Amino acid sequence: MKLQDFDYPLPRRRIAQQPAPARDQARLMVLDRRTGSMDHRLFSDLPQYLEPADAVVINETKVLPARLLGKKPSGGKVEILLVRKGGRGEARTSSTGPAEERKEENVEDWECLVQGSRKLGPKTRVLLDEGLCGELGERIDTGLWKLRLKGKGELDPVLARIGFPPLPPYIRRNGDRKMRAQDLDRYQTVYARKEGAIAAPTAGLHFTEALLDEIKGKGVRILALTLHVGIGTFLPVKQEEVEKHRLEPEFFEVSPETAEAVHEVRASGKRVIAVGTTVTRALESCVDENGTIQPKREETGLFILPGHRFRAVDGLITNFHLPCSTLLMLVSAFAGREFILAAYEEAIRRNYRFYSYGDAMLIL
Repeated sequence: MKLQDFDYPLPRRRIAQQPAPARDQARLMVLDRRTGSMDHRLFSDLPQYLEPADAVVINETKVLPARLLGKKPSGGKVEILLVRKGGRGEARTSSTGPAEERKEENVEDWECLVQGSRKLGPKTRVLLDEGLCGELGERIDTGLWKLRLKGKGELDPVLARIGFPPLPPYIRRNGDRKMRAQDLDRYQTVYARKEGAIAAPTAGLHFTEALLDEIKGKGVRILALTLHVGIGTFLPVKQEEVEKHRLEPEFFEVSPETAEAVHEVRASGKRVIAVGTTVTRALESCVDENGTIQPKREETGLFILPGHRFRAVDGLITNFHLPCSTLLMLVSAFAGREFILAAYEEAIRRNYRFYSYGDAMLIL
């Protein structure tokens, strides 16, 4: 398959810059794979499409405030996206000054993406808020930089206070501190529990506690797993033959309880509805040769393309994805490329809002 097979034109005005005023008031396009029909509703109408004893599977990952804004000693701006922690250094005590003024200095090593106003290199120092500073190390073969962060006291609370949500670049905030509080809330699912993601599982952003209660009230099971969204989910595909692309592995965990429940639901003839491509990839990574869902706690680099035989997922809730992205390829594998591209064309015609803060799609 060629990369251009997954391209489509999207007017810039259709890219959502703000979330819907209320989470469950985003629009919902409903696709029926059997009939080829398209329905247009609100996300709050989702329970109408669910049946008793179905299961809705959510991703409990929690987004880190992983975007840091700093400057070099010369004043040049630097933006850092923390990707994964590479080890924690020992707390050290300052060797200068009176004993009563000495404070512990903590060190954390990270791998990160970095952008600067001018060329960056090893040994570049970055000054951050609350006395935190960083120093770039070498660039590694994945394109990431090594970064050593230093600060007084525990660093995690400092990073939580000064970090911005890692919004994708098409949401043009550029360090807007007035929007930080809203984005910290809305670029996070209401059921986020386990920190580790550097991007939100955006299909879940539309759920409210009340909507989850309504779904449970219908006798639908809410099951949970974790997949920490990393750079693999959103790195662009650069290979013209898409089969040659390799996804950066991401950590996931499917508990024995969730694995058993998913197997029970499917064995009973009911449906497993995955909330997002992350849940889909995690569940499809857990199916053994006999079609049984096995509990796992490991990394997955599963790249789902058209032709994939889905053995764990019967329905999918998802957002509208970027052209030529691995996410669009997965959705095309689930519903058919031509059907999905036709649905996207209709969504553009009907002024749906696209991407992370945009509207949703239910595929059954």
